[in-house]
Amino acid sequence: MPEHTAQDPLKFAYWVPNVSGGLVTSTIEQRTDWSYEFNVEVAQLAEKVGFEYALSQVRYTASYGADQQHESTSLSLALLTQTEKLKVIAAIHPGLWHPAVLAKFIITADHISGGRAAVNVVSGWFKDEFTGLGEAWLEHDERYRRSEEFIRVLRGLWTSAQDGGGGFTHLGDFYRIHDFTLRPAPVDVPGRAHPEIFQGGNSTAARRNGGTVADWYFSNGKDFDGFTEQYLEVNQNAALAGRATPPKFGLNGFVVARDSEDEAHAVLEEIIAKANPEAVEGFRQAVRQAGASSGDGKGMWADSTTRDLVQYNDGFRTGLIGTPEQVATRIVEYKKLGVDLFLLGFLHYLEDIAYFGEKVLPIVRELEADAVRAGELAPAR
Repeated sequence: MPEHTAQDPLKFAYWVPNVSGGLVTSTIEQRTDWSYEFNVEVAQLAEKVGFEYALSQVRYTASYGADQQHESTSLSLALLTQTEKLKVIAAIHPGLWHPAVLAKFIITADHISGGRAAVNVVSGWFKDEFTGLGEAWLEHDERYRRSEEFIRVLRGLWTSAQDGGGGFTHLGDFYRIHDFTLRPAPVDVPGRAHPEIFQGGNSTAARRNGGTVADWYFSNGKDFDGFTEQYLEVNQNAALAGRATPPKFGLNGFVVARDSEDEAHAVLEEIIAKANPEAVEGFRQAVRQAGASSGDGKGMWADSTTRDLVQYNDGFRTGLIGTPEQVATRIVEYKKLGVDLFLLGFLHYLEDIAYFGEKVLPIVRELEADAVRAGELAPAR
């Protein structure tokens, strides 16, 4: 088990419900809504109860229950204008964005929000979105190679703008930038070199990108051993790349916290029992190339069971099911292994986020303090 020395308290993010259908492919009631008004209400509540981040989903066409979708960057900007502290991460696809155009958009969002804009670079899993728009559908590792170059261009444009020197040049296989300068620069935020860059995945190519170029590495839901295996490999890649500071780690988890353990597990089993088998199988077929087709078969969803796929990002695997004490205890055990942030999904957004903030989060903070006193975690800065 790796010894984790991160000094900051755990951070929490939630999946923005900017697509319809909820976060589980099930006919169970999900009290959620994709509308702008509902999303503002959720964002303001999450900020109030202690969430630091929100991640907007990127989806351009209907699929697997997501019949309606708000575009991620525009909705992220809207939520930034309606909150005061929440950092909103806009998920985007290289291939559908030019990195310089996105860099400019994020700079504008950063100024409007006082330095709270961030981006999640998603290499792509839904082939129909690309081919339907007439864009090339690259082979798995090529998509990640393009993402790596995309991130390098983003960072180069942002940091060159801050340096105030000459323009940025990049002559790569996917992007060619010629002595180009963006003004204004991103907001100067203490402790932040530029708007934060998140990148996720599970394959060897994703782990290489995470260790080499990302500020944050997002993982699908994993048990303790699964997370540790990724953590070690990504950090090894960071060391090989000569990075003085490795990426931070975010872990996906679907939370079912209830007053009793039996109640929580009954909800989980109802979700599974009411799963939509056709939608789950359709999703499995769509993402098969993203996992098993990677060279080593380690890509996202490569080993996901039907039960796992009922929650799109393997959120059940993280095991955040139970009483507030049980969920909080498991969360802090993950922190000891290296998790810096939890990206959380919920069945009933308003009720469950409020419950998490009131019942679970205070216990997390108590357990973090206990772990510091026991020498299991370094003290906060």
